[in-house]
Amino acid sequence: MTSVAQTRFGIVGSGWRGEFFLRLARLLPERFRVTGVVTRTESRGADVTADWGVRTFRTTSELLAQERPDFVIVSVPWSVTPEATRELVVAGVPVLAETPPAADLAGLRSLWADVGGSGLVQVAEQYLLMPGHAARLALVRAGVLGEPTSVQISSTHLYHAVSLIRGLLGVGHESAEVNARAFVAPLANPLSPAGWSGDDTPQQLATTLATIDFGGRMGLYDFTDNQWWNPLRTRRLVVRGSRGELVDDRVVRLVDPTTPVESSLVRRQTGLDLNLEGLDLKHISFDGDVVYRNPFVGSGMSDDDIAVADIVARTGAWAREEGPAPYSLAEACQDHLISLAIGESVRTGQPVVTDVEAWAR
Repeated sequence: MTSVAQTRFGIVGSGWRGEFFLRLARLLPERFRVTGVVTRTESRGADVTADWGVRTFRTTSELLAQERPDFVIVSVPWSVTPEATRELVVAGVPVLAETPPAADLAGLRSLWADVGGSGLVQVAEQYLLMPGHAARLALVRAGVLGEPTSVQISSTHLYHAVSLIRGLLGVGHESAEVNARAFVAPLANPLSPAGWSGDDTPQQLATTLATIDFGGRMGLYDFTDNQWWNPLRTRRLVVRGSRGELVDDRVVRLVDPTTPVESSLVRRQTGLDLNLEGLDLKHISFDGDVVYRNPFVGSGMSDDDIAVADIVARTGAWAREEGPAPYSLAEACQDHLISLAIGESVRTGQPVVTDVEAWAR
């Protein structure tokens, strides 16, 4: 069996999102190792060391002076991400920045002007690497649906959803016209990151609907407040093409001029019922062909954790010059450009046309 290189990374920031990466290193120590975490205070650093068993530092310079990681993850508030990214690029260190790479359009443009040409910045946009989405993307790229023409998504929010729409449609950095509206309605909201509230009283929650016209190809965005957690709102993904349609895990397409055929994406998920192999995703198949294999078989991780682990591993390979870039700063800037346009269109009630930005060149 071919050995896989261990990915060594540092982390700037010690918030809840940074714990996703710390958990990976604890779960898969042969694949990932945290060289240190930068925290603002010694007391917070002591908490991180006690909880996770990793060294902490007050500055990036101290982190880099001890052991040079393959790259550093920037996992801090939006307002701080650009400056932390700039500091690492000046030091010549590859960066994996959290989403979005800057809070607003001016911030995106400024960050790109400063570090876009460095080739050192990737962004932790993992949604296209989630097992189900990766399998769907494989079908689209294989031409099963013909030419993809539209994507409808009701699942995750803003830049994450835009990443899925753009990736499945195969669109780049061209101008897009965004029309968005928000509608408020009562909905019980019993679960959040804090856990079950015990309160099923309906709350006034907003649903944002947006069309994104890429000039011949279209995205439809549909997101309700707290949809990630709310068990009363399911997720939905539709990809339409010139010769067929994918709805979640079901596909219909023409195999000849008079024969539409229906097929499904099928997960091999062990550990259910009397299966004794352990709770794990093995692969996803389509018409007998495996279209996705879990790169972390045996870990028992959730789909989201698999995707996070995958982009961290890919970033390590890229930083060591052993693989391609996983998700470039230019792609992440384009995702957030369109997500900002959704917000602006909701506020103004008018369509918003995005410009072709510097990262497109």
